[in-house]
Amino acid sequence: MKRSDKVEIWAQTGEVLRQIVNGEKSGTWNQKLEDVAIRAAIQNPWFTRPQLQISFEGITKMLEYESLKNWTNSYPEISEKSFRVGVIMAGNIPMAGFHDLLAVNMSGNHLVAKMSVDDKLLIPFILEILFSIAPELKNEFETVDRLNDIEAIIATGSNNTGRYFEHYFGKYPHIFRKNRNSAAILTGNENEFDLILLGKDIFTYFGLGCRNVSKIFIPKGYVLDEFFLSQQIYSEVMQHNKYMNNFDYHQALYLLNRQPFLTNNFLILTENESLASPVSVVHYEYYDDTKKLDVRIKSLEQELQCVVSKQGKISFGQAQFPAVTDYADNIDTMAFLTTLKN
Repeated sequence: MKRSDKVEIWAQTGEVLRQIVNGEKSGTWNQKLEDVAIRAAIQNPWFTRPQLQISFEGITKMLEYESLKNWTNSYPEISEKSFRVGVIMAGNIPMAGFHDLLAVNMSGNHLVAKMSVDDKLLIPFILEILFSIAPELKNEFETVDRLNDIEAIIATGSNNTGRYFEHYFGKYPHIFRKNRNSAAILTGNENEFDLILLGKDIFTYFGLGCRNVSKIFIPKGYVLDEFFLSQQIYSEVMQHNKYMNNFDYHQALYLLNRQPFLTNNFLILTENESLASPVSVVHYEYYDDTKKLDVRIKSLEQELQCVVSKQGKISFGQAQFPAVTDYADNIDTMAFLTTLKN
């Protein structure tokens, strides 16, 4: 099938998905979505309905026709052999492996997907929509419990699983992704709405994604009272048991260790140079010179997924809505997939 045909089919899939998620499409699809959402939340309690809504919205934007066409037109179309590409998907946030799935299919290769045990229901739901539109695409997708008979691989995991990937799959052409975190830069000129939007980057998916802000750089002398006040809008996280278990544990730990921290009873801020922070905790670090801050950010390039700020490339509230052209770890997946060799 030509890539231009796939662009149209995937765009139709995105539109149908959008209608289902927004309640514009009645009938069996609505019931299927409800069933999938309920089962996904049982399988993984972090996958609440509001979080699924955000994830589905992001995917429908990714599947808009013009976005898909402009994205795919930047890469050569495979005219010879397609490759069996294994994809090991993460399960930290809903449908974390969708972009890899889309890229493998758009590049003209055959997907062999090993889905996360924490997220085995949502992507198959989207594929069901796809196959209802284009049944002939079924033979281009395969889901397995164990990866065998592959010719290339894309794997996403932690720094620990990265060593496993290297050991077992390093002989294949590969992309191995490890731990990444995201940060925000405050200048002190932000208004309340800016800070509320920043809260979306912190609390969406309960902070479990690599694009979630886990670290804030603030100017010396910055008072965090206004920031805390703006975050009250996200207090509904207090109704989530797993989130609050994390909060209670880390608050107790900081108290026992006599480590200074600030809290509003559902979020902890503590001064720490590390980018990575636990669920319910955000690290902050002071800066007194923007040029030095630029150097500091540059030094963290291999650890950062994205940086949000009022004037930057990614504005507050947009961290969890990557475009189809935004690649995890800044590794161009489509370039990799369209240049595979025997």
